[in-house]
Amino acid sequence: MTDNLQDTTADYDKVRRTLAYITEKWREQPSLEDIAEHVGLSEPHLHHVFRRWSGLSPKAFLQAITLDHARALLRDSASVLDTAYEVGLSGPGRLHDLFVTHEAMSPGDWKTGGEGLVLNYGYHPSPFGEAIIVATHRGLAGLGFVDGGDYAAALADMVRRWPKAAFTQDQELTGPLAARAFDPTLWKPDTPLRVVFIGTDFEVRVWETLLRIPLGKATTYSTIAERLGKPNAARAVGGAVGRNPVSFVVPCHRVIGKSGSMTGYHWGLTRKQAILGWEAGYSGGIAS
Repeated sequence: MTDNLQDTTADYDKVRRTLAYITEKWREQPSLEDIAEHVGLSEPHLHHVFRRWSGLSPKAFLQAITLDHARALLRDSASVLDTAYEVGLSGPGRLHDLFVTHEAMSPGDWKTGGEGLVLNYGYHPSPFGEAIIVATHRGLAGLGFVDGGDYAAALADMVRRWPKAAFTQDQELTGPLAARAFDPTLWKPDTPLRVVFIGTDFEVRVWETLLRIPLGKATTYSTIAERLGKPNAARAVGGAVGRNPVSFVVPCHRVIGKSGSMTGYHWGLTRKQAILGWEAGYSGGIAS
């Protein structure tokens, strides 16, 4: 794993505390000085942390996670998915910023709880805190996050998805997948990141649709349901999005409420805000 990812992991804790404070105190419109004091940094240092972590100033980053910006992301959400479906995602998906290829394991692998599967896991730094990576010999099968240093809880979250699979810790095997997922310098079409889906047929269809939402864009549960030909299935889509086992890479964080509200996120709304703001910096969707 690169030193830069170690740095951004350390930066994320400061960003997380900043976002949590702003979320709690937003009605009081805290100043940058107030925010910096709360997280124990000087204003210049806080500015430097945000710049290094997301490429944005604190002001621009906060703009990227406002309701107004979220609504702007939604304005062309239908046309974005229309284009994605017309172009298709054969081979490394250019519409996906990480250049991902994917395959689905047989429905039987899901129905049996993963019985007979060997899943390797490891813990690695990421821009959004420490991550747990789960892989089969075919590719990345799970990506979640460790909160509060609770490694056992992060592993248990993955085990409950495939309770009969054999889980073996293998940092050497999962390390390259973590680097490939989180280091933008490695997002190249000639080295696609292979993702393996293990879920129901409907869940896999939803997760495939998530892969079509480009960096710096967002969509809604109802729009996804319409694209799947099931316009009344927004609630079911929401359930499938919530069960997405491959966070960040399969961008369930880019699905928001019709009003632009962030809505639920399995790995926490603060992290969802952080990911969307970080992506705004990489997509150039916000002036810094």
